[in-house]
Amino acid sequence: DGVYILIKEIVDNSIDEFLMGYGKSIDISISNNTVKIRDYGRGIPLGKLEDCVSKINTGGKYDSKVFQKSVGLNGVGTKAVNALSSSFNVQSIRDSETLLLKYSNGELLNKAKIEKTSLRNGTKVTFIPDESIFENFKFIDDYIVDQIMYYVYLNHGLVINYNNQKYFSDNGLKDLLTKNTLNQKISYPIIHLKDKDIEIAITHGNQYGEHYYSFVNGQHTIQGGTHLSSFRESLVRTLRDFYKKNFDSSDIRASIVASISVRIQNPIFESQTKTKLGSALMEDDGLTVRVFIGDFIKKKLDDFLHKNSEIANL
Repeated sequence: DGVYILIKEIVDNSIDEFLMGYGKSIDISISNNTVKIRDYGRGIPLGKLEDCVSKINTGGKYDSKVFQKSVGLNGVGTKAVNALSSSFNVQSIRDSETLLLKYSNGELLNKAKIEKTSLRNGTKVTFIPDESIFENFKFIDDYIVDQIMYYVYLNHGLVINYNNQKYFSDNGLKDLLTKNTLNQKISYPIIHLKDKDIEIAITHGNQYGEHYYSFVNGQHTIQGGTHLSSFRESLVRTLRDFYKKNFDSSDIRASIVASISVRIQNPIFESQTKTKLGSALMEDDGLTVRVFIGDFIKKKLDDFLHKNSEIANL
């Protein structure tokens, strides 16, 4: 899985630029194990480019309030990709100037100079994973496309061009559930609700068990965490209150297909791979994750069911 994490670490930086309002598209291409990722954000400040890609805790986002709801604040990701690549080139274009740095396994090969350019602002990273570390690796195209779709589901208005194919989403998590329930009969139209820092989509299908897609700050938390447990708990409580019946929680959630995405200040994960959220608070000295999600579902889902009796009766 490591070669995919390398891609993700670079793309996450481009996503953060998009979230700040800079650059609406990201270009990704992979050929012969060479990965190229180009965004159209502001570009890394040229004077800090070397530090940002090779020195720990020196990224532009580190300890910065403007990126307080970013996944990667510790400044490790890009440096790790650099160190684990036999070839790593990074080019920053900012305010009509550009700088290109070339590395191999984290070691700088050239000391380039800043030059004038007519290129659009942004950052371009090209790397080849080190085959002595990732032995006999091969990129699986379908898996990469799945990850790209998660990015566009979670970031309305973002376009990702991957190997000359265009990917985008108009309806966020609703599109995610639509795609993932194509081969099953759903019990009612997908319920899609969102507000600042939270978005959910819910339906029930005909498959066995419960199926969830959970995300924190754009990170796919495949092991769930405090946000998912709060969602499951709040859903049960809200439906019991709405129908005024003490349904068993397992009956309410049986065959559910749902997705939840939240944005949290300085999220705490239970491992470096960030697959399970451990945060108790939405932000420093703010509401707990449990209360925030509970209040949202109680109000928004209850209102939806009262206004859409035909779905509530299903």
